[in-house]
Amino acid sequence: MSNQYRQSSKLWRQSTVSYYYTSMRFEKFQARLVAASNRKKLCAPARLVDLQTLIDETINEDITFQSQPLDLRNQRTYAIRSGVNGLLDVARQTYKEANADAYQLVTDLGQTHEMTLEMKYDTARQFYIRIAVSELEERNLPEIFINAFKRKAYIECQTLDLLKLNQKIIDSHHEVLQMSDRTIQELIDKIREDIAPLFKTCEAIALLDMIASFAQLVTVQDYCRPELTDTFAIKGSRHPIREKIHAEKFVPNDAYATQQSRFQIITGCNMSGKSTYIRSLALMTVMAQIGCFVPATYASFPIRHQLFARVPSDESIEANVSTFAAEMRETAFILRNIDRRSLVIIDELGRGTSTRDGLTIAIAIAEALIESRALVWFATHFRELAHILSERNGVVNLHLAVDMSENQDRMTMLYKISDGWVQETHYGIAMAKVAGLPADVIDVATEVSTKLAQKTERKKKNSKSVALARRRKLILGLREQLKQAQDGNMQGRVLGLWLKKLQDEFVRRMAAIDEEVETLEDDAITDEEEERSEAGDKSVVEVSDDDGSLVQDVPGAANLPRRVYEMSGALPVE
Repeated sequence: MSNQYRQSSKLWRQSTVSYYYTSMRFEKFQARLVAASNRKKLCAPARLVDLQTLIDETINEDITFQSQPLDLRNQRTYAIRSGVNGLLDVARQTYKEANADAYQLVTDLGQTHEMTLEMKYDTARQFYIRIAVSELEERNLPEIFINAFKRKAYIECQTLDLLKLNQKIIDSHHEVLQMSDRTIQELIDKIREDIAPLFKTCEAIALLDMIASFAQLVTVQDYCRPELTDTFAIKGSRHPIREKIHAEKFVPNDAYATQQSRFQIITGCNMSGKSTYIRSLALMTVMAQIGCFVPATYASFPIRHQLFARVPSDESIEANVSTFAAEMRETAFILRNIDRRSLVIIDELGRGTSTRDGLTIAIAIAEALIESRALVWFATHFRELAHILSERNGVVNLHLAVDMSENQDRMTMLYKISDGWVQETHYGIAMAKVAGLPADVIDVATEVSTKLAQKTERKKKNSKSVALARRRKLILGLREQLKQAQDGNMQGRVLGLWLKKLQDEFVRRMAAIDEEVETLEDDAITDEEEERSEAGDKSVVEVSDDDGSLVQDVPGAANLPRRVYEMSGALPVE
């Protein structure tokens, strides 16, 4: 009896909830129908007929924008229909007669002096006369012509009578414009009373134009219809603008992001395509959420409520803000407003200050972005950032591949996204070499870079927290894959084979972590013994950054506390 009661109660609750959501959907659908009906009434042709008639009775139908100065002036002069304003008609008649007198004056001058005269107009001089140089081969220019100067094969000039007529034309034209503007303002005041239908009509036309543009784009381009799911997944993504303006074929890339891969660090050589990659993802997210197809072979997007972009910019001289200050200001705004439903792209951060400060600030900001659980694509040249955060849960390292010759005198950008951080260690020096920097400068830079890299490798320490973070990340990834399999369509033998493969991969990666930890422990013991033998009696205080590369020797500081930051970016170990 008790089980039957619980089952009936459960069914009653389910039916109640189902009824509630059904009623809510019906109310929303009904509200949309009412809004559509109201919009249809507002945009009905009957409501626009009176406005159209009022406009047609005031404005000439053949008035269009003109590019030539004289045509533009005439169009503005005759924009209002005759009969609307009597004083305006009188002013226009005066303007017309003054123009006719100017043309007649030039005709009479040509007949008097037996020359072919051509009347021209520009905004600065108004009407002026142009005479071919060939007309004056055997005589001088008559004295009646003033303000003369030569332009190649022509002489341009005026007369006193023409200057007077120009002033009369200007005065009559200004009077026409004042009365025309007054008439137009009266028309606007009458239309403003029924402006709502015009706004709705403009909105409908704009929406129709956008939808037609989307349809035309889908018809002529290789775009796909995106799906709205909980997973960010794109296959064969392309930048919607760059693939049109570049002559060479655009290289498509894939993208995948869930909560276990929500923070993706993009490294790579200069000009390898990092900025284009992350910007294309942001653009396609916007395109998908406004209802447009996207440039890809397959695309799936989660609904994003906010999109933040921190991209490189020049110094703002007007606001007295440097590049680094602008970066920090924009990043502070992002950190104050970001949440789980946001999408963020960051293209270079912390490059406008010292290397140490820039790296530490980039790490701190990355930690905050990881904790926000938003989807983040972080393009950077800080290799240390990729190393330090690589074992954090939710962090994925990617890079744009490049084909570099052995002697580093040639670089071929592949523009293809690949797993892991960039492996080329001196790609900046290689780019400088390709750009033509002197050979002796390149040699010195290579030597110094090699020594610094060797010192960094010797100073790296093993950390139990790193191994713990890697194991935790591996287990959480396994959990996510199992959940996806549970919700997926695989069954029977196919599911069994997939689970066996997943198990083998998990065991292999876990064993690799244990083996690497043991190797690093042995190396750390050896390095510590070597350092003790080299140090002798000198007191040393180590202040290490996250990859152990920054070490300062301070004599006589044996009593100071020793603080070492682990590679995981976690709290310091006292």
